[in-house]
Amino acid sequence: MSLLSKIWKTGLATELSLGGDPEAVEIAREIEKRVQRLLGRALAIREVDAGSCNGCELEIGGLTGPVYDMERFGMHFVASPRHADMLLVTGPVTRNMEIPLRRTYEATPAPKLVVAVGDCAKTCGVFRGSYAVAGPVDRIIPVDVSIGGCPPEPADILRGILAAIGRLEAGTGAQKGAAWGKASALLQEEGRP
Repeated sequence: MSLLSKIWKTGLATELSLGGDPEAVEIAREIEKRVQRLLGRALAIREVDAGSCNGCELEIGGLTGPVYDMERFGMHFVASPRHADMLLVTGPVTRNMEIPLRRTYEATPAPKLVVAVGDCAKTCGVFRGSYAVAGPVDRIIPVDVSIGGCPPEPADILRGILAAIGRLEAGTGAQKGAAWGKASALLQEEGRP
C-alpha cells in the first residue's frame, strides 16, 4: 500500500507531449498522397548504414517514433531490399560496405529511389580522406536526392523523401526511362492512376 500512497502524494510526474512539427506533418501528408497516386500502396524503405556514426540513424529512427509516426502516412521500413521502393543510405561508404551497398542497390526492384542522408553520405563529412572510406554514396551507386546536415532533422529527411518522389513522378530520377515506364504502364493496366 505504500506504493499507491506514494503515487497519490507525488501526482502526475510526466510532461505533456507537444506533438510533432506541423510542417513535418504536412510534408508527410504530401508524401502519402503522392505515393498513393504513384504506387497505390505504402512506400517501402530500406535503410542502409554504409559506415556512419549513427547520428543519422537516430534521426531516421525518430521518424518511426510517436512524434513523427511515419507509418500513419504510408511509409514503412522493410528488412529486404527486394521489397523496397527506396534506399535511405547514411554515412560515407566504407571499403567494407562498397560491395554490399552495390548488391543492395541491384537487389532493389525498379523503379528505385536512392536518398543519401547526411553530410557524410554526400561528401564523406569528417571521414573524408580516411583510408577506410571508398567515397560518398553517389560515387558507388546513383543517387536521386542528397540531404545535407550532420545529422539532418527528421523534417529534412521527409523533405528529401518528398523530393525523390517528385523526381520519380517527373521521370528524372536515377532510374528514369524504360523501368519506370513499364511500372507505370502496369499500374495503369490495373486501373491505378
